[in-house]
Amino acid sequence: MTLLENWRQMAYQTERDARSEQMFWANYFNQEKGIYEQILQSDEPVSGTVKELAEKFDVELSMMVGYLDGINDSLKTPNPIESMEEETVVSLDYDPEKLYYNMVAAKADWLYGLPQWERLLTEERRKELYKQQKASGTVVKGKKIGRNDPCPCGSGKKYKHCCGR
Repeated sequence: MTLLENWRQMAYQTERDARSEQMFWANYFNQEKGIYEQILQSDEPVSGTVKELAEKFDVELSMMVGYLDGINDSLKTPNPIESMEEETVVSLDYDPEKLYYNMVAAKADWLYGLPQWERLLTEERRKELYKQQKASGTVVKGKKIGRNDPCPCGSGKKYKHCCGR
């Protein structure tokens, strides 16, 4: 079983009671926040083996794999997370705008609200990305055609006598 499969089984398929589940995710999100605080502070992209990064950020290997799974869509060059081993070299060279956008999409306010974002993106840009992400999920319905309105096909007939039949 690969590291990613182990993580996903532990995170999503393990039978836990509600309290244990809540504690697991609270612990994970707290560790994830700590990692983001460090990588957002760094001017150089962080890289190393999965094992080295887990040691560097002082987290369990499985938690590091979960973190890598979460950030992978926001990286300039995605890591091979499906086949990743402890000695696989990975890079955390992220695109700041894409990462912020994806954090908003995940409703991770504890991450997109970090003060470290202030040095990476202007407040205006963060607001734009926030609005852009929120608007991407909004469905806008067109105006409903009434029975006695002209038919949109352009026939000149009323809708009820044309396409509305």
